[in-house]
Amino acid sequence: MMSDLVFKELNKADIAEIAALGLLLNPAYSKNELWAYLEEMFSFNSYRCFGLFLNEELIAMSSGWITVRFYCGRQLEVDNVVVKPELQSQGIGATFFTFIEDWAKENNCRSLELNTYVQNTRSHKFYFNQGHSIIGYHFQKKLGQKEDTSDSVNGCRV
Repeated sequence: MMSDLVFKELNKADIAEIAALGLLLNPAYSKNELWAYLEEMFSFNSYRCFGLFLNEELIAMSSGWITVRFYCGRQLEVDNVVVKPELQSQGIGATFFTFIEDWAKENNCRSLELNTYVQNTRSHKFYFNQGHSIIGYHFQKKLGQKEDTSDSVNGCRV
């Protein structure tokens, strides 16, 4: 099966597929909300979206942002990583991250960075197994509008 996987960079034309898969990670949002976020994300020059396909079906996706930071230089910051649940724990995530890391190297990134929810211990194990380490804490402060946090963790929708 791994030889049948195809990695590619996604674009605005793929928003419908990306939003549908994104709902698995963000069920509290509507498809329209995710669509609107993706429209805006694709408008930023530093935004990238990666997809992994099996038999022409999008089975995994991740957003990525090229950033430059004092402590690490040029990096790819990965977020919104989703693998279809029925395909998890089959090596697909590891293969996907190999493709993403290769893309980052080809695009002169010195590191790959990401955030994961504190309570998502399954993802922690995965990222440790991929060679990542914890280097700090991620803080957030909500600005402006109050948000319904009934389906949230620490004030963030999950």
